Amino acid sequence: MSESTASGTVPRKGFSFDWRRDIIYVGFVAVILIFSILLRDQGFLSTASFWNILRQAAIVSVIAVGMTLVIAAAEIDLSVGSVAGLASVVTAMTLSQFGLIPGILAGILLGVVIGSINGALVAFARIPSFLVTLAMMGIAFGIAQWVTQSAPVPILDMTYVANFGGGTIGPIPGLIIWMLLFVAAGTIVLKKMRFGRQILATGANPVAAEYSGINTAWVRFRVMLLCSTGAAVAGMLYAGRLQSGRFQWGAGDEMNAIAAVILGGTALAGGKGSVIGTFFGALLMATINYGLILAGLDTSQQKIIQGIIIILAVALARKK
Repeated sequence: MSESTASGTVPRKGFSFDWRRDIIYVGFVAVILIFSILLRDQGFLSTASFWNILRQAAIVSVIAVGMTLVIAAAEIDLSVGSVAGLASVVTAMTLSQFGLIPGILAGILLGVVIGSINGALVAFARIPSFLVTLAMMGIAFGIAQWVTQSAPVPILDMTYVANFGGGTIGPIPGLIIWMLLFVAAGTIVLKKMRFGRQILATGANPVAAEYSGINTAWVRFRVMLLCSTGAAVAGMLYAGRLQSGRFQWGAGDEMNAIAAVILGGTALAGGKGSVIGTFFGALLMATINYGLILAGLDTSQQKIIQGIIIILAVALARKK
């Protein structure tokens, strides 16, 4: 006989609201309601607006999935935006010279190489990830600008464009399919796989994780590798959507991805993470950005309001 039966009671779990975990969902619904009322005449609730918001969130979400794993392990990656730009350039140049398959492989391989370098320096050389990826951000950006002489590299392969950001599957834009695949994969890794538990344990208490038999250095290496590879795929999606490779693609996405991760409830100190929360964080930022555009605000005003909203959301998420 089980304990619950023997005692005559069956334990029940009631609903509990956790600010850090749930503020992103409250904020998302609140922003939707506010913009729905204020921007009703501007078409905020239209189907076109729905797809536009998802498109805006798609590439940042792809980057932010990898960033969630990195931050959950108590690390950071500031190079993802520059890696995306360099990957778009490498993919475009390889496509024009050698064709479709080599172009795709070149973009992915770039992410693997940069991720391996970042991971080795962080995990085995024990250099802080902030410094390693800050340096890599400048290196990747500089290489992309240098090899292209600041000019875009056009992509004329329509098969590539159709599969990497420029096509649709039925009524659904390909970008959104890529986003959903990455979110689903990241959720499975973090919540269902042993590796995900190792990431959270490493971020929460690396010493205890080592004593429990987890190779924390190898965990750090792998999350840095995965993050850079995801950033490279994001750059390839930029290249397909914009039909060109350019060093500027992805510029600033590292901050957007970090903001989405923190808004989604992942602890900046590590040990706690949610890919679904990150997805809603990216959606929230895309929704705010789109609503401000419809409201007629210029770029500088949009940045100010976005910054204020992010600070307020993070402050509420930290409330005990």
